[in-house]
Amino acid sequence: MLSNLSCTKSNLNNSTIRYTKASISAMAKIDFMDQFLDLRSKANDFLSQYEPLALVLAPLFALFCARLVHSVLSLIHEKGVKNSIIEFGMASVKLVPGVRSYIENEKKKVVDQMLSGSSKREGWRAELPDLGLNEGVLRELEDAKAKDVTWQGKCSGTVYIAGNEYEGHFDLINKAYSMFSHTNPLHQDVFKSVAKFEAEVVAMTAALLGSKEKASGGQVCGNMTSGGTESILLAVKSSRDYMRAKKGITKPEMIIAESAHSAYDKAAQYFNIKVRRVPVNKDFLADVKGIERCINRNTIMIIGSAPGFPHGLVDPIEELGQLADSYGICLHVDLCLGGFVLPFARKLGYPITPFDFSVKGVTSISTDVHKYGLGPKGTSVVLYRNHEIRKHQFVAVTEWSGGLYISPTIAGSRAGGLIAGAWAAMMALGLNGYMENTRQIMEVSKKIQKGIEEISELFVIGKPDAMVIAFGSDSLDIFEVNDLMASKGWHLNALQRPNSLHICVTLQHVNAYKNFLDDLRESVNTVKKNPGPISGGLAPIYGAAGKMPDRGMVRDLLVEFMDSSC
Repeated sequence: MLSNLSCTKSNLNNSTIRYTKASISAMAKIDFMDQFLDLRSKANDFLSQYEPLALVLAPLFALFCARLVHSVLSLIHEKGVKNSIIEFGMASVKLVPGVRSYIENEKKKVVDQMLSGSSKREGWRAELPDLGLNEGVLRELEDAKAKDVTWQGKCSGTVYIAGNEYEGHFDLINKAYSMFSHTNPLHQDVFKSVAKFEAEVVAMTAALLGSKEKASGGQVCGNMTSGGTESILLAVKSSRDYMRAKKGITKPEMIIAESAHSAYDKAAQYFNIKVRRVPVNKDFLADVKGIERCINRNTIMIIGSAPGFPHGLVDPIEELGQLADSYGICLHVDLCLGGFVLPFARKLGYPITPFDFSVKGVTSISTDVHKYGLGPKGTSVVLYRNHEIRKHQFVAVTEWSGGLYISPTIAGSRAGGLIAGAWAAMMALGLNGYMENTRQIMEVSKKIQKGIEEISELFVIGKPDAMVIAFGSDSLDIFEVNDLMASKGWHLNALQRPNSLHICVTLQHVNAYKNFLDDLRESVNTVKKNPGPISGGLAPIYGAAGKMPDRGMVRDLLVEFMDSSC
């Protein structure tokens, strides 16, 4: 009885507690509703003084202002305050009547001056001949070729094979190309020989660049491409898609040094990737700390060059590799110039820092066979650390009425003759041939560097690691020196930041470097005694372009020049 009474009392207490909690909850809801209704009433009273149209437009205007502020902040973040103000100012100035037409006229004058001395279109064919020329076309080819400038030993880079195009290694790769000029590796079932050649070129190149090292992981793979730019484009595209699959990055960004090749900007435009450009350090190398400061959740890759095109300097690839590995992002190494020099220079005892797949963190490499590999023009190799990354390079199409389709590179059809020519070049030279070529190139490079350093008005930029020597001047207009060198038949590369020139040493210079140094000394002395632009020279244009704050206008000039010349 007492037990039943105790249970009944306990149940009453529990019921009372539940009733009390429910009452409190209900009261709280009523209180909240009263506050909400009171707030709504006050809001309606406040808004009743405005026109309904204004109430509709106000949030739209606020949204517009927010988007405008976001756009301005994004522009400032991307281009900096100074450049953003200049760009806005120039855009405003162009709205003034007459200013735009004046600027366009001045741009046309500059473009015309840039085109002076270039090929003119007068007499160029615009239609097929009524009657085919048959073998007579070869005479026309010979006549046209005879009008080209003398390039033997006079060009920075450009032609990498020694001698002339009718003998020696030139003749060999021309014959190899001719034997396979009809082939296309797209049709592997027909041209099995070319498929074999490509696989062997890739494997031999990979072996030079660390694929046999344990640190590489043993899965290095790749493909042949049409040149360094395509190799870089494919590496960037593959890295973008790999990082999207790995990390879900949908707004990709890559970080490059100012010295990185312009092919990365092309890749960024093609593949909708934001570029973050970092100034080089005091030694003109990629600034690792500066690059690290730019890494964020959207970063897909960073870049290293070995050596860089402008100054011939090898970036700190090991440090960049550590950075890439620690953040779980890709690192591409641009070895387009150095891929067939640095491995052999290292064997010869030159102090070359690590640059290949032996470095942890390196995910892809590009290198050109048609440069120091001495292959025919239009041959390069892109390599990846493993197949998982390379698979993102391919394009597979399953819904085409023409059948199932897959292509490994940007081009569908490719010239099998070029692949055969590259294979022939590598097999003909062998390790001993490349070692001897590298010995000559490195020795001549050091002699040219020493000769430039002995010209008091000039200075060498950085400490060149290999075959590119860049030089400038604190006392002369270096572009006037370039114009005088051009008048003597030399074709050097004009650089900026700082204003300078460079010569990329090839086998063509082994017997010409003394003439180069003699002409350079004479040109420097002439500018020193008689400063000022020479007639028809491009020094004023290069100088003005370097100082012009509105980079958009410089870009427009380049586009107009290209549109007029091709």
